[in-house]
Amino acid sequence: MAIADSHHQQSNKKWRLCPFWQSATASSSSSSTNNLYNQSQNHSYQNGGVASSTRSSTVSSVARSLLPARRKLRLDPSNNLYFPYEPGKQVRSAVRIKNSSKSHVAFKFQTTAPKSCYMRPPGGILVPGEELIATVFKFVEQPENNEKPINQKSKVKFKIMSLKVKEGTDYVPELFDEQRDQVTVERILRVVFLDPDRANPALEKLKRQLAEADAALEARKKPPAETGPRVVGEGLVIDEWKERREKYLARQQVEAVDSV
Repeated sequence: MAIADSHHQQSNKKWRLCPFWQSATASSSSSSTNNLYNQSQNHSYQNGGVASSTRSSTVSSVARSLLPARRKLRLDPSNNLYFPYEPGKQVRSAVRIKNSSKSHVAFKFQTTAPKSCYMRPPGGILVPGEELIATVFKFVEQPENNEKPINQKSKVKFKIMSLKVKEGTDYVPELFDEQRDQVTVERILRVVFLDPDRANPALEKLKRQLAEADAALEARKKPPAETGPRVVGEGLVIDEWKERREKYLARQQVEAVDSV
């Protein structure tokens, strides 16, 4: 034990004889440790900036995809299409479509029953603030159990889609296929049958909308006002400039005769 103690003491003295080496070693170790820490911090800051921007852009894109698309059209009615229930007949419904955005918008109808339903117009382009009443035609089949599905929602659905377009764009249905990523589903309307023999506010509103749609259709059928030469009789075109010239020449001939 005494030998071990003396050896331990000598060993401690030997290490204490080199305080400069110990301090140098310690400072060198500390310096290298600090350098490694600073490098790692700088590296993490640099990568962290890239990762942070990447994460923020990813989060923003995900957030945009989760947010509901802003509607461009205002529909009336907004959830249902009301039809008078008349089995064995073709009946009509109507929906008012208004462009509530600040850009030109194309719209298009789709239905789950294309064989028994069709729309007029099936699509089109509305300028900002423009509106129209679309008419929907449907053939009502005879009930299987003689039950009237009055005020009940049918399985038939109509989907109205919208697409922002540039001014001057001509409407073609292929627009919605070419720009599928930009298409917005505005509404999915369900068919609801109404009893035509009972008073109903929805039925009265439907009648008013159909009358307005019919009047607009008749107005579109009328020929535009004529702005060209006047037509008198059958196939006789009177050119006003030609008429004036003939009068002028006749007057010149009269003056020439009078002067002689």
